[in-house]
Order: sequence, then structure tokens, then C-alpha cells
Amino acid sequence: MTIAQLSFLKGHGTENDFVIIPDPDNAVDLPPAAVAALCDRRAGIGADGVLHVVRSAEHPEARAMADVAEWFMDYRNADGSIAEMCGNGVRVFARYLQHAGLAGAGDLAVATRGGVKRVRLAENGDVTVSMGRAVLPEGEVTVSVGDRSWPARNVNMGNPHAVAFVDDLADAGNLYGPPPFSPAAAYPDGVNVEFVVDRGPRHVAMRVHERGSGETRSCGTGACAVAVATARRDGADPAVTGQEATYTVDLPGGTLVITEHPDGLVEMTGPAVIVAEGEIDPAWLSETAFG
Repeated sequence: MTIAQLSFLKGHGTENDFVIIPDPDNAVDLPPAAVAALCDRRAGIGADGVLHVVRSAEHPEARAMADVAEWFMDYRNADGSIAEMCGNGVRVFARYLQHAGLAGAGDLAVATRGGVKRVRLAENGDVTVSMGRAVLPEGEVTVSVGDRSWPARNVNMGNPHAVAFVDDLADAGNLYGPPPFSPAAAYPDGVNVEFVVDRGPRHVAMRVHERGSGETRSCGTGACAVAVATARRDGADPAVTGQEATYTVDLPGGTLVITEHPDGLVEMTGPAVIVAEGEIDPAWLSETAFG
């Protein structure tokens, strides 16, 4: 298969990095092999995932949201698998739209497989995303590293998370492979696993294994899940107290601020940066992706 000339950009949010493929008309075929090739850090551009930028009206999974959100974030993990949501990805996606002159400072709606996300672009470079409401399924979950296991909080932020509180972030091991969890029925499609330690009042640090990508420098939905789980542990559930709960979450790639409001809405604020743009060699991508 021959691929036409393809433009790309590279961006990151707290060092969770992405290849951005602008494709308003949804004309670019991105099979898993192509995504994996682009995300390869030695033989490709290198990234934790791909942000495929498509007009909602042009994508079958987003047409129903087109009246509310002009743009759809067709997100892919580094291994080419499709994901429902990516919090850092939404911030970088919005920053790209601003960079391309498709959005200005202020409020913006972005369609995702996890629903429409409301975004606020600040002049100082920070981006705030309304991440929706957390769902906390019932039932006990356990995650393991080697011969050690911890209870984990099951939190869904449009994608599934298992949040485990540990004594030291080194307890998470190397995170090369997905940490085992049980019961298997809790996460039939896999899960993002967060390991969390306390840093101070309303201040935690975390490491994360993202399904399909391995350990990443940052995970926005993971930071939200961690803040929600920590608030429940601390007895600071905003729905109960009537007070918003704000947590600072340190990740290997930077810091995010997460606020859960009494109505359940969770907001995430952090930086988003566009660092480069260029052209992908079509012959290389065609050979790599289609053999």
C-alpha cells in the first residue's frame, strides 16, 4: 500500500508524549502496525501514543458528538491499540488546535471515546480539562509485583484504573510488563495501574503502568483516579463533605493539579507543549506498516 505525504507534530504533557497526526477528513489509515512504528523510540519518531486529529463529523465513532465538539481525539496507545481516553492527550490535543489556529484561548469541547471533554486553554500555557465524573465499581481488587500484593481502588475515569498505595515508589518494580491483578473479571480489557505514596497534606506522588504503553512519564486519567482514590481514603469525598478536594499529584514527568467538585466533576490542570513538526517519509511508513 502506498501512503501519501503525511505531516506530524510532536507534543507532550508532563512528559507524556505523543505523535500528532492532523487528518481533518479522516483520510489517513492508521492500522496498529503504523501506530506502533511511529511510536517506536529507536526506529520511529517515539511516543507514548498517537493523537489522530479528526473532525467529529468525519469519524463514525464521533458523529453523534459533532454538534457539541467539532474535533475528535482518535487516540491510540503505543502498541496500536485503541484507548477510550487520555487525559494528558486531551491537553496536548487542545494545545495543537490552538497552535494550528483552530482554537483560541478560552473554552473548547473535544470529543473522545470517553465522551465530550470540556477544556480551558489559559494564556500561561496551562490547560484545564473537565474529565467527567469518576465511577468507583464495587468489589475488592488486588495488584501484585513479584511476591508482594496490595489492595487497590477500582476507579474508572472513562478508562479503567487500579490505584494502590505503597510505602515507596520503588515497590512498583520496573513496570516493564503489566502488574498482575485479581480478580480477572474486574478488568476484562486490561487496566492502568497506579502506585502511590504520600508527599504531604493533599500531595501525593505516583508511578503508572499504562495498558498498551508500559510505564509512562505521566498519565492524566491516572492522576485523576489517584486523586479520587486518595480523597476517599482521606475521608474527603466532596459529595459527602460538600467541599471540593484538590490534590497535587507528582509524576515522573511533572506535576498535575486535580480538583474534584461536590457534583462529582473532576478537573485536571497542567502544561501542554508542542515541540516539533515535520513530514513522515511515506515509503518508510508504507513498508513498516504494511510490509
